Amino acid sequence: MANRGFASDNNAGVLPEIMEALVQANKDHTKGYGDDDYTRRAIGLFKNEFGAATNVFFVFNGTGANVVSLQAMMRPFQAAICAQTAHINVDECGAPEKFTGCKLLDIPTPDGKLKPELIAPLLHGFDDQHHVQPKVISITQCTEMGTLYSLDEIKTICNFAHKNNLLVHMDGARLANAAAALNCSLADVSVNAGVDVLSFGGTKNGMLMGEAVLVFNPELTQAVKFIRKQSAQLYSKMRFVSAQFIAYLKNEQWRKYALHANKMAQLLASEAAKVQGVKITQKVQANGVFAIIPQDWIEPLQTTSFFYVWDENRSEVRWMTAFDTTEEDVTGFVNHLRLMTK
Repeated sequence: MANRGFASDNNAGVLPEIMEALVQANKDHTKGYGDDDYTRRAIGLFKNEFGAATNVFFVFNGTGANVVSLQAMMRPFQAAICAQTAHINVDECGAPEKFTGCKLLDIPTPDGKLKPELIAPLLHGFDDQHHVQPKVISITQCTEMGTLYSLDEIKTICNFAHKNNLLVHMDGARLANAAAALNCSLADVSVNAGVDVLSFGGTKNGMLMGEAVLVFNPELTQAVKFIRKQSAQLYSKMRFVSAQFIAYLKNEQWRKYALHANKMAQLLASEAAKVQGVKITQKVQANGVFAIIPQDWIEPLQTTSFFYVWDENRSEVRWMTAFDTTEEDVTGFVNHLRLMTK
């Protein structure tokens, strides 16, 4: 049987604690649309984690979380600034633009990270009716390149944004991996650093489905429940999302599994780097490994452990580890890499 692939942490299964939580939530009837004890408990856990002023809105998926977040933050004549590699720019089929009516202003970066000096040239044309108005800076943590913003880097961006009357959105699809790698709390890497709205993900770290929009800026909260409904992101049987988050957040289960995924990525990168013909292209800071390998290796390797090509022109590939990746999976894949050199 082929080894587990390294295409995406989305390809992994569901944590046993999450599956058991779903079984328990399935035992009886309860009110729908979030008016249930599971949802109240889950919201309480989020408030314990991020602060009592946090407003929590559960949605189906990551794109939904981003779309709802951005709609709450902008009007159609405004724009969001993001890295060129941002998920909202590359992998959401134009959903942010469609639902918000806004423009995305994307910035090329070598590592997926924005900096004030990269953003500043786009801050012009304010109050000019002919120009789209910058309003949001959207950053991803971990980035789509597997890199991390330090806590100071996030604070710097947030301070810069707020001084320029901008808001900060964070795509936290892999926020657990980031907080685990930085050895900090989920709040430290988001609300405590100045983020206004967070798309918080659990699916990539062992949940079955469901994400959360966390609104920290009270001025943005009022319309979110209506935006969620219009965006087809209001789940009638919400307890099945909420129950997962209860199991996920309780006793920091998220950290345990994120740490393991990160550890497996470090192992994969260190061992793969020893193979002649493999060049690691980005700092391995969470659970993603980016590497350039010979073009003719890709298809044979994909037949044993599937992964995605990131940049065909450079023959750059992406290897993602997950909560259930094992050392044997890594060893087996690296052995296949070595065989390609013979």
